[in-house]
Order: sequence, then C-alpha cells, then structure tokens
Amino acid sequence: MASFLKAAQEEGICVEYSEVYYRTQPRSKLERLANVIRRSTARVIVTFLHEGDLRFLLEELTRQPPPPLQWIGNDAWIIDPEFLRFNMCAGAIGFGVPRSVIPGFREFLLDLSPEQALKSPLLTEFWESSFNCTLKGSSDGARECDGSEDIRALQNPYTDTSQLRATNQVYKATYAIAHAIHGVICNDTQCDKSAKFTPWQILNQLKRVNFTTKNGYQVSFDAKGDPVAGYDLINWQFKEHGGLGFTTVGQYDPSKPRGQEISISRPISWVGGQTDQVPRSVCSESCPPGTRKAVQKGKPVCCYDCIPCAEGEISNKTDSLNCVRCPPEFWPNTQRDECLPKPVEFLSWDDTLSIILTAFSISGAFIALCVTAVFYKHRASPIVRANNSELSFLLLFSLTLCFLCSLTFIGQPSEWSCMLRHTVFGITFVLCISCVLGKTIVVLMAFRATLPGSNAMKWFGPPQQRLSVLTFTLIQVLICVLWLTISPPLPFKNLKHYKERIILECGLGSAIGFWAVLGYIGFLALLCFILAFLARKLPDNFNEARFITFSMLIFCAVWITFIPAYVSSPGKFTVAVEIFAILASSFGLFTCIFAPKCFIIMFRPEQNTKKHLMGKVPSNPL
Repeated sequence: MASFLKAAQEEGICVEYSEVYYRTQPRSKLERLANVIRRSTARVIVTFLHEGDLRFLLEELTRQPPPPLQWIGNDAWIIDPEFLRFNMCAGAIGFGVPRSVIPGFREFLLDLSPEQALKSPLLTEFWESSFNCTLKGSSDGARECDGSEDIRALQNPYTDTSQLRATNQVYKATYAIAHAIHGVICNDTQCDKSAKFTPWQILNQLKRVNFTTKNGYQVSFDAKGDPVAGYDLINWQFKEHGGLGFTTVGQYDPSKPRGQEISISRPISWVGGQTDQVPRSVCSESCPPGTRKAVQKGKPVCCYDCIPCAEGEISNKTDSLNCVRCPPEFWPNTQRDECLPKPVEFLSWDDTLSIILTAFSISGAFIALCVTAVFYKHRASPIVRANNSELSFLLLFSLTLCFLCSLTFIGQPSEWSCMLRHTVFGITFVLCISCVLGKTIVVLMAFRATLPGSNAMKWFGPPQQRLSVLTFTLIQVLICVLWLTISPPLPFKNLKHYKERIILECGLGSAIGFWAVLGYIGFLALLCFILAFLARKLPDNFNEARFITFSMLIFCAVWITFIPAYVSSPGKFTVAVEIFAILASSFGLFTCIFAPKCFIIMFRPEQNTKKHLMGKVPSNPL
C-alpha cells in the first residue's frame, strides 16, 4: 500500500483516505472503515487485502451498501471465485497471475479412483463430500461408496482446470527446480543420479535456467533472481446466465517498450455495466480558465473550490493555482481568461456631447459675428458711439475667439492641442476681461468728467485704453510662455481613475502654471466686478456699469462652480465641464453686455438718441 501511495503521488493521483484493517481488530474498527467508504466522495477504491480480511469488509458493507464503487484489487482476491457472490463488486478489475491449461493435468485428476483416494486423507475427504458416501476404513454414519461414482460427472472447482493460475506457477517452479538439478548432475553425455549436491549448487544453476514449458511459457530469471512478471488483467463481468465471472481483458508484459506494457484485448465492463466510458472519480471538477483553485480546508488537495480571478487578473489555463495580473494598459475580458487592451476614452468629435458643445460653440461665434455686423452698420448711432465702439469691437472679437477656443478641447489630445487649448483659453479670456475692465473704467471716468472742474477722461483716453488692454493681455501671455517653457501640458494616459479603461487627457504639466492662468483671469474679473458694482447706480438711462456688473456676476459664479466640478468630474466629462464653463461665461458676458444694445438698435430705434442716453427723456424699463 505504501508503494501504491508513492506511485499515485508521482502520477498526480489524489488519495482521499488510506485505511489499514485486519480481521483480528475490534468490530468497531470494521464499522468505522465501512462508514468511511460510504461517506467518501471517491468512486474508485483500491484494496490490498488478504481474502479473509476482505470477506469481513464486504459482508459489513452489504448491510448498508455504499454508492456504486469501482473496485481495483490485488491478486489475493481478484481471482478468488468465492467473492463472485458480492454483486456490489461487479466491474472490479485487477491483475492476476496468468492462467493456463496444464497439459494432461485434467486427465490426471479425472483418473482418480476410490483406491487412490484412500491413500490420502485429503482426497478421502474430497471424495466423500463430493459423492455423499463413505470409503472403506472411514468413519461410519453414511452410505458406503460402491465404486459406481463417476468423478467426470462432477461440476466443482476440482474438475475446473481452466483457471489454473497459482497452480501454473507451481508447475513452472517445479520444472525450474528439475532443470536446475539436471544441470548439476548431468553433463553432455550422461547423468549421475547418485551424485551428491548442495542447495547452493541448485541455486546457482537455477539462476541460469532458460526453458519453455509444454503449455508455452518461457521460464528464466534476471540478475536479481526475479522471473519475468507477466500478468493478466482480470475483469468481473456478468455472464449470460446472469452470474459474475472472471474475464481476461488484457495482459501486462514488462518486456514490451515503455508505455506499451499493457494491452487491452476485450472491452472492460466498468461499474454500472458501462463499457464505452471510463468512470470518473474526482472530488472537484476542473477549474476552467478565468478561475483558480482554492483547496478546501481539512480535505485532500484534489478537493478544491473554483474561485473567480480577482478584478484585473486572469488565468488562461485549466486548474490554475494562481491568477496573473494584467499589464497596466490591459484589462481582463468578461471570462477573465484573456487580457485585452483597455479602451482609450477621450472627448471625440463623434461623441453626442461633443456635437452639442460644438453646436453651441459655433452658434455663439456666429451670433457674435452677427452682432459685430449690426454694430458696424450702426457704428455712427449714439448707443454704439456712447459705449466706446473700439472696445466693443475688440470685445466682440475676443468673445468670438472665446467661443471658438472651446473647439480645441475636443478630439484626441496631442502635444500641440494640449499646449494650444490652455494658452488660447487663457489669453482670449484675459483679452475679453481686459476689454470689459476698460469699458468699466471708461464709465467711471466719464461720470467723473461730468463733475465741475474734472478732466479725468484725458487720463484714460483711447490710447490709454488700448495700452491697458495690451498690458493686461501681455501679462497673461508671459504667464503662458513661462508655463510652456518650464513644464508644458502634455497628453498622458490616466490609468488610475478607471481600472477598466484608459483616460487620454492633457496633463497640466505644472499645476502652478494652470492655476496661475485661472487665477489671473479671476483677479481681473473680480476687479472688474468691484468697479462695475461701484458704478451701477450712476444717473443715466442706459447704465453700462449695471450690465457689466451682471455679466461679471455670472462670469464669477460660473468659474467658482467650475473648480469643484472640474476636480470631481471623471474622464472625458472633465473636458466637457471645462468647455461648458467657457461657453457659459462667454454667453453670460455676451448676453449681459450686448443683448440690451442690440434690442434697442433693432426694436427700439427711438431710444437710440443722444438725449435718451443722457437722461433728458424718461425711459421705459427694458
């Protein structure tokens, strides 16, 4: 049994239990062993037992039969006819010594006469039990044998010489000894029958014998003194009459090439009578790809659970012990048996959200151009001239750029697009806010210029207005140049935000540079808001400062809301939030500053007069 366990381990066979039993042990040991067999999940049982020990075990199992088992036995019981009465062992297989028909042996047995039987107590007992009579000289109490008994008419194991296995071994051993003695006492010409010899002489001669018996078996011994170990593969099959019988289904010949020692000559009848399918005995089915084996506590290593691979891991082999993590840019498929490239996500042009944002961006730019055309056509009108037409046209131009700069945020990020989108956004918005700031200062200066003895407008005339816009814008240009020089924004693959896909986005490079651009815009917007708020109640019918205050209020609200939304938005929605903030603030500036003027120009021309603007006539609220 120890040799089998070692060989099973080498072959990868899992043994659920290994028990030792002797019939001299207490019955409780036998009952415990029977319960182990009944509760076992294994469906193949290999027994190395003497026939006496196995008889007790099978009788105990008969009391409460276990699930159908495939029995594999040793030659101690696999060829014993007495065990054929246990139908639970149907389909059992095992190796037995080869059977043979010994020439003349059946005739020798059938020539037994009552006189010859009397010469041996064993044969006397056999004769009397077979014919239910007594021979002369035997004990009284039964019918006396009269000589009419025919031993040839008997049907019992004595007369069956078709399953001579151990007997054939004795037959070959006897002839081997005879050949060894012959080799010691005989030479080429004669034999000395009176010669004396020792057992050691016989043993040395026995190692060299090499002959073939009359029934075709070759007898020889190897260097270790072992004979050639040939075996028959025995299978317990049901016969035509319904009873179990021995069937030789194959042979084991160690002299054949490795891997071909066993040959099958007839179909094997397995447990349950199956002949086309070998029974399976597994504690757990194989774990498919995408899972790993986890041994069940307290059970053999072949008893395991199939655990799905963890997130980000795969197994592409059956019965994998461990799962393998996919490379950073790969992710498992649904079955978790293959690593596939992660899909790359960015705000592409064919995305529905991109199409909507693009439509708003182009629409805003188009409206800005239309307003520019209206302002240019009515450039001589009082409302256009009173609101600093030069700054108004520059503001419309910068708003057009603000609408269009949002388009640079759409599409696959590249080096030039990442650097362009943030710098264009920062510069155009500073240009826009600078124009609004200039208009606010003009409003304040114009009011002071109307006070007695004030000449404030000479300090902020058209040259100073142009210079202020240029100066504010150049500061932003300088910030952007420093940002692009030291650590520019470049595209990178964000692998941390989502595990199953890659976010292709523009890295900020220097976060200080990004927040400096936004901070500078916010500073100008806040300054403009404060100045406009101070001038919101100046006494005229068309108060420019009031509309600037509303526009800056919307602008600041949008960008204050943008910061937390930008930080928390995932993936491509980060870019969408930034575009939305650009468009919303641009529309807010455009609507608050230019919508009232366009309304008066297009629908209230009677209010487009100098007297109305100077507050000489009452005004209807807009």
